[in-house]
Amino acid sequence: MVDPSPESQPKLMSHPELMSQPQLMSQPELVSQSDLILLEGLRVMAIVGVLPEEREREQLLQCDLALRVDLSAAGVSDDLNDTVDYGSMADAVVQTLRTAAPLLLERLAAQVASTVFAVDQRVESVEVILRKLHPPVPHDLASSAVRIIRRAGTSPQANQ
Repeated sequence: MVDPSPESQPKLMSHPELMSQPQLMSQPELVSQSDLILLEGLRVMAIVGVLPEEREREQLLQCDLALRVDLSAAGVSDDLNDTVDYGSMADAVVQTLRTAAPLLLERLAAQVASTVFAVDQRVESVEVILRKLHPPVPHDLASSAVRIIRRAGTSPQANQ
């Protein structure tokens, strides 16, 4: 049974108490943890795969990226120099996808992550989802995919 007495009710903070509480917006490390630039549905013809036909013919891949980066300066300045230029980022990722030609999607996703960090050092972490849209399997499979998350400065040697 709930005790309805005033002593049992949660105490609401008075105005001076509210003013002394740390505000989320004054903590840049928390703010930047939630800022993302999303690049979704980037489609590229590329060589990737182990099967002989995958080594000989390009196949359609789709790449989705989530770049964790502090966007607060750009939100104030309205200046492209204060954010990641997603057009340049997409160009670099397409170049990696088209030229790398690894055996595994896992390797290609790691190479894409390395490209992201090379293009803009302000990116704190990146999530890469890489899909084969028509995987060469004898089943009704819409796509096969890998998803990796990498933090700047901590990517394994395989990403290079």
